[in-house]
Amino acid sequence: MHSRAIEQYKRGLKLSQQQREVLTGLLLGDAHLETQNQGRTYRLKIEQSLKHQDYVQHLYEVFKPWVLTPPQPKERSSRGYTSRNCWFQTVSHGAFRFYAHQFYVEGQRRVPRLIHRWLTRRALTYWFMDDGSMKSSQSKGVILNTQSYPLNDIQRLVDVLQEKFGLQAKPRKQQEGFQIYISGKSYERFRELVEPHLIAPMRYKLPDARRTSLPKQ
Repeated sequence: MHSRAIEQYKRGLKLSQQQREVLTGLLLGDAHLETQNQGRTYRLKIEQSLKHQDYVQHLYEVFKPWVLTPPQPKERSSRGYTSRNCWFQTVSHGAFRFYAHQFYVEGQRRVPRLIHRWLTRRALTYWFMDDGSMKSSQSKGVILNTQSYPLNDIQRLVDVLQEKFGLQAKPRKQQEGFQIYISGKSYERFRELVEPHLIAPMRYKLPDARRTSLPKQ
């Protein structure tokens, strides 16, 4: 598309309810918004390791009207280690400006004050798929990686998980910050919340059978 045609096309774009919910989950996870014009418009950038390329392809399908180039491979080198990733980005658009103002303060990632309104079951699922895991193969506990947020923001998320979804959750100190730990006592409730929106390539993150102790000899 020529630039004039792209600008004309962008005028007809509007975020759907599904896209808004997915976006909320992704922004709590690994995705980020970036601007090239001092905050007038923003674009969403998605990047995951190549082993999650099916997940990236799914996200591309969700945001396809907003994307001009399909997911592409990328090599990233850091401290002598090279990783192979898969990524795409949306067009820059004013529709993302609201989310940038909510999820970033002076360039730092933050949890919006109104997150209790926006964190739906679908958003929770995408947050988990994007940046969550089980504590271990022997545990029912669920981990959400929130180490990049200040503790008061993490507590805000914990409060929503407890009050809105009925999950037993708490901040859990790590060397690089705090993650959120959802107790194994809430595993069945957590599974009930996220399973309807969990996509096939990411189902490995939420195994069917969990146990809390080793099998008897």
